[in-house]
Amino acid sequence: MRLGGRVAAAIEILDDIENRHRPAADALKDWGLSHRFAGAGDRAAIGNVVYDALRRRRSAAWLFDDSSSRALAFGALLLEWGMNGAGINAMLEGDRFAPAPLTSDELATLEQRDLAEAPAAIRADCPDWCIPLVEEAFGDEWPEEVAALAARPPLDLRVNTLLSTRDKVLGELSASNPSITSLARDGIRIPPIQGHGRHPNVQAEPAFQKGWFEVQDEGSQLVGELADATPGMQVLDYCAGAGGKTLALSAAMENRGQIFAHDSEKQRLAPIFDRLRRAGARNVQTVSRPADLEPLCAAMDLVLVDAPCTGSGTWRRRPDAKWRLTDRQLDVRLREQAAILAAVRDFVKPGGRLVYITCSIFPQENRHQMEAFLNANQDFRPLDPSALWNTRFPGREDRMRVDGSGVVLTPRTSGTDGFFFAALERVAG
Repeated sequence: MRLGGRVAAAIEILDDIENRHRPAADALKDWGLSHRFAGAGDRAAIGNVVYDALRRRRSAAWLFDDSSSRALAFGALLLEWGMNGAGINAMLEGDRFAPAPLTSDELATLEQRDLAEAPAAIRADCPDWCIPLVEEAFGDEWPEEVAALAARPPLDLRVNTLLSTRDKVLGELSASNPSITSLARDGIRIPPIQGHGRHPNVQAEPAFQKGWFEVQDEGSQLVGELADATPGMQVLDYCAGAGGKTLALSAAMENRGQIFAHDSEKQRLAPIFDRLRRAGARNVQTVSRPADLEPLCAAMDLVLVDAPCTGSGTWRRRPDAKWRLTDRQLDVRLREQAAILAAVRDFVKPGGRLVYITCSIFPQENRHQMEAFLNANQDFRPLDPSALWNTRFPGREDRMRVDGSGVVLTPRTSGTDGFFFAALERVAG
């Protein structure tokens, strides 16, 4: 397919996402199944246009003074592919599958628009209702911080030190231009794709099949390191899900001690079994029934809560979720988080630690939750976030923010997805 056909397909998919209020991944998958003539390169390029259009939805619409799928798709080419209006029309010429070229009125509108002069919410590609939240989080820097969540993300990997080393994995993936992560001790980064390119299918690599690495954002790796799980510990991963952080904890503990991986929904836990086998993680027990957790009361050295949240820190990877999110959904997540924190407190032994993690940038899900929990639980005290960070990453204070008792990571500051991390200690006696 030529560019015109790819853009036409992207417009069709964007219409489907908008009209049926469905996730982008589902719409892309269905389009691929019904258009089997499209090759892998075509599907990747179409996906890039769709995701770029969703990441830059407000700024693309502002450039054209039009929020249609057509404007968003062309806006993606302008904002992320380095093209201009005349170049787009030249590429569409003679392509019978292409959408109509940019009109003289559209070209004139583009000539009159300078994104640097747009309102902050437009430049940041931020929903209006989120502005008070991100202003509280970042102060005057909120437009730059949120704009960084509209960029293309890298592909990050975590080397499984139970079975391999970073040097060995770098060698296996040398064709993909990998480099070591700037902070995570076992991380590897493959840079963001450009234009119509695509990330390598690393899960098809023999090294992945042998359990040498997992796909995991560097931010997720960093909060796992800050949790400071050590060999011999008794650990409860209360919201284990598919097991990404469970696997990292197991490697950090060198398969010694015990990890109890729990999730309230069995379906979310389902992928963990194959992942544990592939990774050679032998110190993990899965626990799906809450009643089976009762013997763990007051016995855990570390309780890790990777809490359900809005996912606002992952907008680079799931930009469609940004536009589906509502304040009502935020309220639901806040209630869930408070209930989980109340449920796990008694598993922490005196002198043990409760670690709270979200992939959100909103203070309501982060600092506010910690303040409410500490006010209601006088037998817990916060651990100094700066001291925790400097113990693991000395001299790199510029790569994170402190908010209350927690560490905040963002694409702009730390080069990762957005995360919040706080550690609380249960006071002995």
